Amino acid sequence: MIYMDTVSEVEHWARARGLDRPSNSSKQLIKLMEEVGELSAAYNKGQRNKVIDSIGDIQIVLIILCMQLGLGYQMSLDEAYKQIKYRKGKMINGSFVKDEDLEAD
Repeated sequence: MIYMDTVSEVEHWARARGLDRPSNSSKQLIKLMEEVGELSAAYNKGQRNKVIDSIGDIQIVLIILCMQLGLGYQMSLDEAYKQIKYRKGKMINGSFVKDEDLEAD
């Protein structure tokens, strides 16, 4: 299945269950934090299948949150990528640190 087809399917699934209502966005943020916690636990335990499931769950929660906020999921991703695509920096202790943060030190 093509990625955007999956996003459309998630949006349809969410609408059918009334999850697209803006009034539910604070609950969706809580759900996002729960899913990130599950991802962290699975990663720390080396549970690959649960990591995969958690990453998918996080994306579903984000798709629904975008719907609730009247934002496009793809548009949000595109905007974020525009911000980072030319970013330069370096790896420090296994984390990427962007140049402007390096200059602040």
